Amino acid sequence: MNKVNSMTTEGANKVDNQATNGLLGVEDSLAYRTHELEQHFHVSERWYGLAAGAPGSRPANAGDLVGPSIEPFVLTSGNNDWGSWLQLLGTGDTPGLYPDGVKVKFDPHRIQVTTANSTDTYFIQFTRGSDADASFLLNRYTEIPYTPNTNRIDAGPVNVKSGRANAGSIVWARCMCLNQDAKTIAFYLGIHEYVG
Repeated sequence: MNKVNSMTTEGANKVDNQATNGLLGVEDSLAYRTHELEQHFHVSERWYGLAAGAPGSRPANAGDLVGPSIEPFVLTSGNNDWGSWLQLLGTGDTPGLYPDGVKVKFDPHRIQVTTANSTDTYFIQFTRGSDADASFLLNRYTEIPYTPNTNRIDAGPVNVKSGRANAGSIVWARCMCLNQDAKTIAFYLGIHEYVG
């Protein structure tokens, strides 16, 4: 029996028998990526709305965890074009407080639309960084479409595909409503947070 087969047979180097550090280990290693995927699907989710008293553009606190009196974020479209960026999360909004330790990364994961005043298709863009326009020009954004069946929303959460960011990253969003001007869409933002 050669050395490789002998080691496999004995289980000395078998991955099944090795402990890993997961997200606290070497970034982009197999164990790290596997744990990232596991955490993405099985980690707690936190939901945010417009911070109480927030004008919608404060660097430190733009979003508060949902609770009594926390209103949704409201985006307004341009004239068949993108509207202005609205800050959703500020530098002090993440990480959340957890009994198992501080989370150092997060990703915007889903939105729950509450109202829209058009039944035409909306496109919503999300970006991260201190300057939304600069981040957008660097191609650091994601977008999702949303078409309300009626002005009364009765759908579940809509997934947002975006990469993980460092805790404290600023999150922005804006929308466009096709062939319409100054149409609004309101939603809460759900995020996942990670230990590494």
